Amino acid sequence: MSPRYKIETMAGHSQFKNIMHRKGVQDVKKAKIFNKLAREITVAAKMGLPDPAMNPRLRAAIIAARQKNMPKDRIDRAVKSGEGGDAADYESIRYEGYGPGGVALIVEALTDNRNRTAPEIRTAFSKHGGTLGEMNSVSFMFQRLGLISYPVAVASGDAIFETAAEAGAENVESEGDEHEVTTTVENFSAVRDALEAKYGSAANAALEWRPLTTASPTPEQAEALFKLIDVLEDNDDVQTVAANAELSDELVQRLTGS
Repeated sequence: MSPRYKIETMAGHSQFKNIMHRKGVQDVKKAKIFNKLAREITVAAKMGLPDPAMNPRLRAAIIAARQKNMPKDRIDRAVKSGEGGDAADYESIRYEGYGPGGVALIVEALTDNRNRTAPEIRTAFSKHGGTLGEMNSVSFMFQRLGLISYPVAVASGDAIFETAAEAGAENVESEGDEHEVTTTVENFSAVRDALEAKYGSAANAALEWRPLTTASPTPEQAEALFKLIDVLEDNDDVQTVAANAELSDELVQRLTGS
């Protein structure tokens, strides 16, 4: 890796990431979150080895579950369900489209019945001012990458950078109360494992969609957008929702009550 450098991104990225995190904490019921996490764990265990040390996808799913304080016995049951082969056959599907105000949306789902899921996603878009598009209709506006974060109290920015760089990270930025490590999809597991071996479990470690361009909806459009995202996140088959909205702090506070 070359000497440290900063990846230039649109200003709305960190802000909207925080919006989505805030909404996830406030609006989505814990039971529904656990169901989604358990589904990913089961699928990962069924597709590969049941040992997280030998199965990167399973390891990532278990880490995500622990970050949400999912009980250990629930995690173990999900692993055993996949290991035993008695789980439903789930497939990963990505839906893309536009929400109110021309905001691009990427919806990732795990479903055992796409004939059920697709109409539900399409209905959610149409009822809340959006339009569901074809595959790759908006994904070109995003970059797929790995994001790993640690509290600044864990280590200095230089120490995090050295470990991450040696493992193949793209970038490290230290700002506010966290270090954020950026990786390619291919190097995500190696970088995450190297950091965890030295600094313990990350505060967050996941593959995400980062906007390359942003849209700025009006307050009315933003309110409708939040309703659409709520409906999508409430769908049992939906795992993640990414958007490229850029909103003012005042508007976010009004819409989220925070």
